[in-house]
Amino acid sequence: MTTRPDPIRVFLVDDHQTILWGLQQLVASRHPDMAVAGVASRADEALRLACLLQPDVVLLDMDLGDHDGEELIPQLQACCKANILVLTGLRDEARTDQAVLCGARGIVSKEASAELVLKAIESVHRGELWLDRLTTARVFQCQREREQRQTVQKTTLALLTPKEGEIVRKLVEHSGLNNRELAQLLFMSEHTLRNHLSSIYHKVEVDNRLKLYVYAVKNGLGTPAA
Repeated sequence: MTTRPDPIRVFLVDDHQTILWGLQQLVASRHPDMAVAGVASRADEALRLACLLQPDVVLLDMDLGDHDGEELIPQLQACCKANILVLTGLRDEARTDQAVLCGARGIVSKEASAELVLKAIESVHRGELWLDRLTTARVFQCQREREQRQTVQKTTLALLTPKEGEIVRKLVEHSGLNNRELAQLLFMSEHTLRNHLSSIYHKVEVDNRLKLYVYAVKNGLGTPAA
């Protein structure tokens, strides 16, 4: 006797009740291959129920109103093993790319047909990516650039002394300060700061503060003030 595989348990997260209801009907229509594991309309509720229910797939709205969906992805992954499929009505490539970089297995538009949404759920449940070619190319390029920055960052930090590393961070965080003001912030003389900067310039192969600032920000050596 052949045993039917367990249904794909789908957890639905959307802050629009009408959309949430429609998604429930859509998933239920695929019974017995799919089942609604649960629903949530808020981020805190989604995390609590995902931990409790341990679904197979989370269909996650990108914009929950009280929380950005991409920020919720790693939190969901920390509490359950579900593959995450992002549902979005946004046309913001940077945000959808970031959702994938945060761990989403796929992106599906709210304008997609019902059949396409169901196919996307099945695909990410199998561990596949549900992405168009352009998104895939951008994400891989972004990942390569991130890895390159991390390599440069590690190499640079290995070259710099702890004090020089602190100077670079402060220079980025307080880019509007002149050398005298920056030296005061670092509790050293302006002459000492200039000596440190000369050493840093030599090690990272730049010749002025502006180029050092650009290099540091590009390679994640400091965080500019908001």
